[in-house]
Amino acid sequence: MANSRYLLTCLLLGLIIPAEAQHFSLSRLFYPNLTLKAEYNVPSNLDGTRDYGVSRTGFLGIIPLQSEVQLGYSLRKKFDLRAVHTVALAQYTQIQPTFDSKNDPSNGYKTLSLGILRLQASIKDRLWVYGGGLGMTESNETFFSPQPFFWGGAARMHILGLRTQFMYGSVLAYNQKLRFIPVFGLNKGLGKHWRVSALLPFMMNANYKATKWFNVDFLAGLSGYSGGFQVQTPEEKALRRENYRQIKTGVAANAHLFSVINVSLEAGVTTFRQLRTFNSARENLTSYTPATTPYIGASVRYITSRSRLSSKFMRRMSLGEGGINW
Repeated sequence: MANSRYLLTCLLLGLIIPAEAQHFSLSRLFYPNLTLKAEYNVPSNLDGTRDYGVSRTGFLGIIPLQSEVQLGYSLRKKFDLRAVHTVALAQYTQIQPTFDSKNDPSNGYKTLSLGILRLQASIKDRLWVYGGGLGMTESNETFFSPQPFFWGGAARMHILGLRTQFMYGSVLAYNQKLRFIPVFGLNKGLGKHWRVSALLPFMMNANYKATKWFNVDFLAGLSGYSGGFQVQTPEEKALRRENYRQIKTGVAANAHLFSVINVSLEAGVTTFRQLRTFNSARENLTSYTPATTPYIGASVRYITSRSRLSSKFMRRMSLGEGGINW
């Protein structure tokens, strides 16, 4: 099971579709931590007459809820040893779109979300990952009349030796419409320094571990937002929805400092971008394809604690190792 934490991280960020993450091979999900992050897309041509840009800042907190080994007894008079580890996920993100360098909405969108992620391993059922959560992305004007999103999913993991794992499962997500998404993940170590990970159709990553305290990620993934805003007309205040999607590819340099802090700097381009607006009847009002543009990002992670129970659990599951490589 060694290094399977990368697939677990893929699963989390693939499930939380509206959430933004710096890059998925950094987070060690089952250690409690607080992550502060920021990302800026350089404004680029929207429709020949205007430029569109977007930036985001926020935090993600991972809070341990349960780490224990349970002994069960089935109706078939068979014992089953089960290990479970559960964490809570809390996220806040401030998203600020701009049109010709003017903020619109003026105070941007705020994303609030809460979720649960559970890792379960047993003699009978092997290794599973479960997750679920809910949240909302709204402007100040629509904050008290939100359209919530939710997600839930499960994945089965198979271990092929110490350097190869794969997983398959499904995600059920709602954000204006209900979607069922099959997922497939792979994590493969290549030599002493390289590892490739993927959770299709969401993300791909190649990680180069230069030293115990420094590593580099080459990444690609889907991201975006779907937020509510308000338009003032002569007759009424109309509610609207703005949907933005992009594919970003980039490189991130990660340094692990003082045993509890990880600093990451990231740069790349966003492409295959799409910006749409909808009315309350979910009818498409406008559709744009902003031009490809560079982006930069940064994140700081603080490992809030390493409880003895949590650390022991992760080592027994082969999910922990000396010299943390985020």
